[in-house]
Amino acid sequence: MDEAALRGWLAQASGDAGLRITALTRLSGGAIQQNWALDVELGGAAQRWVLRTDAPAVLAVSHTRPQEFSLLSAAREAGVTVPAPLFLCADSSVIGRPFFVMARVEGVAAPHRVVKDATLGGGRAACVAALGRELARIHAIRPPRADLGFLGDPPADAALAAIAALRRRLDAAGTPRPVLEWGLRALERKAPPPLPPVLCHNDFRTGNIMLDAQGVAAVLDWEFAGWGDPHADLGWFCAKCWRFGQVAQEAGGIGPRDAFLAGYGLPVDAGRLPWWELLATIRWAVIAADQAARHLSGQERSLELALTGHMVPELEWDVLAMAEAL
Repeated sequence: MDEAALRGWLAQASGDAGLRITALTRLSGGAIQQNWALDVELGGAAQRWVLRTDAPAVLAVSHTRPQEFSLLSAAREAGVTVPAPLFLCADSSVIGRPFFVMARVEGVAAPHRVVKDATLGGGRAACVAALGRELARIHAIRPPRADLGFLGDPPADAALAAIAALRRRLDAAGTPRPVLEWGLRALERKAPPPLPPVLCHNDFRTGNIMLDAQGVAAVLDWEFAGWGDPHADLGWFCAKCWRFGQVAQEAGGIGPRDAFLAGYGLPVDAGRLPWWELLATIRWAVIAADQAARHLSGQERSLELALTGHMVPELEWDVLAMAEAL
């Protein structure tokens, strides 16, 4: 990364010609995007920021950084606990890729730490209740929204649209996945009727939530957000594949499902949740296969991406069991 070019751009964007970069370090994680810890001296005071930009190989379904910046701004205005969005560079002239800068938030996001530490978020039940409230604030954002016009028109039927999107991705990958196709057909046969659309985070799960001892520090990673059925986010968070070994804690491996839904507070059709949890499992299997393909193609050699592909068979076993019980 061209640190001198970045410093010059930040100085202009912040209005402080004397801005200095005191540290720039890539953060761990971020299989789809890159995050950099950015420490600066601005107006004589130390500031702790995060620079977020694209990974070398991007997923076509991921929003651009300018679009994610808009989503972060809309969420913050709606009262969602997110890092403050600060500056956006929409072109590639500075560091070779678009990026944005946001305030750095302190806390724990690593999922295997989150699910094992019952003190985070004020205790398990309190934590998932707070997460439910965050999700309700997200779902309070409804179309139409001129600032989110890039999301397009809401699908007429979010459930059938989700099935069709996953089928397209399986077809594009070219690798036969008969279990996942069978699961999609089971979903198609029992698809729920459509509901009025809301903004769905579409990756609201343990690992994308930062917690501290008091509660929720930040909801992160908005690159997949879009209009849809609110049960999609509820099912994604509660799906077994996102419990990180703590299967009995049905809300993200953190706490009880009832406490999460009580915190959410909006009407929930419990009969829809198993359908969306099955779709979540299939979706994660498709994403895991795509991540492995990024490594195998040579676009982005990564042990993390390669190991992600090894999750697919276990997810397929879950798909078989869940489809039978649907």
